[in-house]
Amino acid sequence: MNSLFPFLTPLEFYAALAIGLCGGFVKGVVGFALPLVLISGLTTFMAPELALAGLILPTVLANAFQALRQGPQAALRSIRLFWVFLICGGVMLVLSAQLVRLVPATVMLLMIGIPVVLFALLQLSKYKFRLAQQSLKVEALVGGFAGAIGGISGIWGPPTVAYLTALGTEKHDQMRIQGVIYGLGAVALLAAHIGSGVLNAETWPFSALLILPVLVGVWLGSKVMDRVDPVLFRKMTLLVLMVAGLNLIRRAVF
Repeated sequence: MNSLFPFLTPLEFYAALAIGLCGGFVKGVVGFALPLVLISGLTTFMAPELALAGLILPTVLANAFQALRQGPQAALRSIRLFWVFLICGGVMLVLSAQLVRLVPATVMLLMIGIPVVLFALLQLSKYKFRLAQQSLKVEALVGGFAGAIGGISGIWGPPTVAYLTALGTEKHDQMRIQGVIYGLGAVALLAAHIGSGVLNAETWPFSALLILPVLVGVWLGSKVMDRVDPVLFRKMTLLVLMVAGLNLIRRAVF
């Protein structure tokens, strides 16, 4: 094990597997937060760049499972519906991925954590932000922002969830749409970080290691999600957002 993962102690090896299982379970229940859980957990004992490499392969496969759970036709409808988001997010993700070695870890964490916490608090209060219908301008802005922070950090879920929640998207539709958006984003992230050097001969085995625990967690979490009331689902989504955002801010400050 030490020869394959010289950067991990035995305790850290098993901790990484447990974090992968936990992240997959959370994603299976609310449809997102896998990168957030992995980054938050793994960076307690490894560099953010290595944690970013670790999440890439399991994120691709977990989102493929989520996007195709209702069949390929439903996934294609989601692509046609949110094509502006996908294009703007994909372009910004590829561009920003080249800056990953230049942005300090504390800045990266604050860029994600602060907007996430503010949105979750707003949505959980009586002053809820709502969109009556899709807006191409808003979608382009949110998609571009999600891609920009996603390329640097591997985390593009919070802005996406914020937009879908503001639209009042139905539970199963939201899960599928998130899977499509995150899945295509994860493929772009994979390509971008092969180019940036983050995913390389030394780091891809670690990323492959996390695939099994993550997929087991996603499968278990999806069984729970099927039984969750839509109102409770929305509250759980916002609470996960807020906790994840606060943890990222904590990591940046302390």
